[in-house]
Amino acid sequence: MKLILLGPPGAGKGTQAQRLVEKHGIPQLSTGDMLRAAVKAGTEVGRRAKAVMDAGELVSDEIVNAIVAERIDQPDCKKGFILDGYPRTLVQADSVEKMLAERGLKLDMVIELVVDDKALVGRIVKRAEEAAAAGQPVRKDDNPEVFEERLREYYKKTAPLIGYYYAKGLLKGVDGMASIDDVTTQIEALLAANK
Repeated sequence: MKLILLGPPGAGKGTQAQRLVEKHGIPQLSTGDMLRAAVKAGTEVGRRAKAVMDAGELVSDEIVNAIVAERIDQPDCKKGFILDGYPRTLVQADSVEKMLAERGLKLDMVIELVVDDKALVGRIVKRAEEAAAAGQPVRKDDNPEVFEERLREYYKKTAPLIGYYYAKGLLKGVDGMASIDDVTTQIEALLAANK
């Protein structure tokens, strides 16, 4: 099972990915985690990424694509994986397709967590208030202004993937505003219908 979870920041992709990992035993592939692991392991692509990051620059698509390709070749990805936070752009989506085709693989489904932006901002504010009230650190991206900037960035760069995957017949939507358990139930129903 090879999946992509799509949706704006705060939609609940990370929470749902963790539930899929637990239920199906397939890894969640986060580009941030993969970059850190490749740098730590000192792989050739990891050394290239480290040089870029040490210079304070953004890691190029070419390096990110190479790290994802290296990661999906690991034994724990044989049964499948969940791509989280990647692809973020149409260029990266084309790279994913090519990378999978080279391995005789293809995506099974792209699941979009459909959310209401205004309610999402409210959800972030509430999360920050709850963390502060509990004496926990407030995530820096739980600031409404920072969050709205991340939301604009999502619509500019990542939202075009919705049409891209819809045109390929891979896109399925779930109500991301439902309770966490209801979203999980919707996702599991889609996966069961796709077998």
